[in-house]
Amino acid sequence: MVARRRIDIAEGSAALAAWRGGEVSRSVTAMAVRYALEELAARAPGNSVEVRVPPFGVTQCIPGPRHTRGTPPNVVECDAETWLSLVTGQTSWGDAVERGLVAASGLRADLSSELPF
Repeated sequence: MVARRRIDIAEGSAALAAWRGGEVSRSVTAMAVRYALEELAARAPGNSVEVRVPPFGVTQCIPGPRHTRGTPPNVVECDAETWLSLVTGQTSWGDAVERGLVAASGLRADLSSELPF
């Protein structure tokens, strides 16, 4: 199933580029995070991993067993700055996990093959 986009790709790309260029206003950060979450879901469709970037958004991705109730078995959570740093390649997945910037639980909660994009 193809992920439904709510954010225009051009607007989302522009917000991500603005964030990469140093614009860290809440509105730009929010748009960039939400766009990147949608992009991840589009590139790795599925429902086995829940990626949370509070307070801006959440998505499900990665093919595998579907989660339907309670706390998902595979969860990735981080703050907006870390998420955008991972997406843009400014921080590697391994480094972020090692430094405790990403909370990743579950067998499928390794996004290193999906990031950066």
